[in-house]
Amino acid sequence: MTFLDGLSLALAIALFIYLLVALLRAERS
Repeated sequence: MTFLDGLSLALAIALFIYLLVALLRAERS
């Protein structure tokens, strides 16, 4: 796995977690 592959994978996971947290916050409020 190259550096760019790892970087894109990390960005995808970070974006997924960010959207998941945003949805949880929207449901609470």
